Amino acid sequence: MDKYGKLIGDHTLQFVRLLPGPIERVWEYLTDGEKRALWFAGGPMDTKAGGKVEYQFNHDRLSLEEEVYPEKYENLKDGMTSMADVITYDAPTLLVIGWEGGEVTFKLEEQGDQVKLTLTHSNLKTDRDARIGTFAGWHTHLDILVDRLSGKDPKAFWKAHSAMEEEYVNMIDS
Repeated sequence: MDKYGKLIGDHTLQFVRLLPGPIERVWEYLTDGEKRALWFAGGPMDTKAGGKVEYQFNHDRLSLEEEVYPEKYENLKDGMTSMADVITYDAPTLLVIGWEGGEVTFKLEEQGDQVKLTLTHSNLKTDRDARIGTFAGWHTHLDILVDRLSGKDPKAFWKAHSAMEEEYVNMIDS
């Protein structure tokens, strides 16, 4: 299974990861604000379609390593909040969020004692830098999720994100 995200359409990216189960535990890391804060962004989430999600990003809390913000992301140093809509909430297999003009789908499937996560982000911005940032962002957040579910301490977000941006620049430009 390739850990890199792929364009599956002009404006849609997809990641597929195999995670340590059980599926209910992975679902909690997607939907419980405290657990989601450990790998992505905390905040409350309504547990029904038509509800809201408040994503509270604080990247320097994702790792015990000291965080060094790249200059272009220094505006995020104090955190940021983003609102989204819950489109589908079908525990513990399907979560669809309407976010920033697109949709992010988290599909979970049991695979023995592991869980296959398929993350699909549609309606990507066409701006090259925004796409690279989105690819690198999801990639880094998913790496942190894998580490958390595996009981490992993740790397500092921005250090890992910067390395992933370079890799995605090479993939997109080739």
